[in-house]
Amino acid sequence: MPAFLPAAVLAVPSSWMVLPFLLLLLLIAGAPLIAPHFWERFYAQTAIGLGLVTAAYYIIALRNIETLVHSAREYFSFLSLIASLYVVSGGILLRVKGEATPFMNCLYLLAGAILANILGTTGASMLLIRPWIRMNKRRITGFHIVFFIFLISNIGGGLTPIGDPPLFLGFLKGVPFWWVLQHCWQAWLFTTLLLLSVFWVLDRRNFLRAPATVHRHETHDKHWQVDGFINFPLLGIVLVAVLAPFGWREALMLSAAAISWAATPKRVHQTNHFELEPVKEVAWLFAGIFLTMLPALALLESKAGALGLSTSIQFFWCTGALSGVLDNAPTYLAFLTAAFGLSGLNLNTDMPVFLQKEAQLLTSISLGAVFFGAMTYIGNGPNLMVKKIAEQQRVHMPSFLTYVFRYSLPVLLPIFSLVGLLFFSRWRVL
Repeated sequence: MPAFLPAAVLAVPSSWMVLPFLLLLLLIAGAPLIAPHFWERFYAQTAIGLGLVTAAYYIIALRNIETLVHSAREYFSFLSLIASLYVVSGGILLRVKGEATPFMNCLYLLAGAILANILGTTGASMLLIRPWIRMNKRRITGFHIVFFIFLISNIGGGLTPIGDPPLFLGFLKGVPFWWVLQHCWQAWLFTTLLLLSVFWVLDRRNFLRAPATVHRHETHDKHWQVDGFINFPLLGIVLVAVLAPFGWREALMLSAAAISWAATPKRVHQTNHFELEPVKEVAWLFAGIFLTMLPALALLESKAGALGLSTSIQFFWCTGALSGVLDNAPTYLAFLTAAFGLSGLNLNTDMPVFLQKEAQLLTSISLGAVFFGAMTYIGNGPNLMVKKIAEQQRVHMPSFLTYVFRYSLPVLLPIFSLVGLLFFSRWRVL
């Protein structure tokens, strides 16, 4: 290490090292369309290869092994949570009584959005996606899964620290547990009801176009059915384990998954079409994402205070835009740090003062981090997992680019624009 260069300078990666992350995003978006056979065969090697480029840069050029170790711990925690919830929820069989009308579907999505604040967006997504596919199986299309991702895998979890990782990080930094609910419920309810309204219009059109035979046979289950009861306490163990320290947390989660795998009746796994392939694909892709996004996060953290942000609506859009493609938890923390700097306060000691002076600023950062995770398949952990489960059950899913340009941009952006104007602009009315 050259003696004339301070360590702080060397700690910040070159902006060129964002390229492996951008390339991986482009491949995830385009390769399944342009070269599907290549991507299906080599996606794991591609993701890991690009990740190793970033890892080599941190080891050789920056001599910063600590960041890689920290990222590996975060990835292990992430994968333990995703995999354990996938296995445990795969052992629970839920059947919903009655026909999946547009009204019933809206009630299901609303209930799932509320449940996401109790089980977390990942827990609610893994538990509810299979019943959702089953109850709509006669007329299911990609938009059914997309709105499930919008409402249950992301926006639904915006009311409690359990709901989404950024809010849990804020809780650890001193934000009271019920603060988010008290300050975010209006924007949450406004966004949720608007999305449900859009979904109802689309689903009603889909429902009316379906042949009469579909309406007669559409999951017309005469009874509610629940099976795989052993997995409910195991699901509770996984959720409680989130609060445990590193090591114990992952051990509890993986132990619950192992017990579920061994104890779940085969008929439940067969009815749920349970396979491990979806979680394997997510594991490989996110291994590459966790490594390649390190320079982008480091650059964001080092430059967040120099972005010239001064208003709540600016923090809402900037936090959101980057949360759509980066891990929303460190993005939340980077902009929270910038907000504290703007207020002349210290993040580690002045949280009560900040909550008193800048409540709207924290609300905008919180909602930006949570809401915009729905913008892409990689914006939040459960998004890609839900997509893979749907594809495994033969649901035709939109590609990465179709998801963005057909659904998230035309549906979410206008709604988020209204949220910004109504709640965070100088002309706000709510």
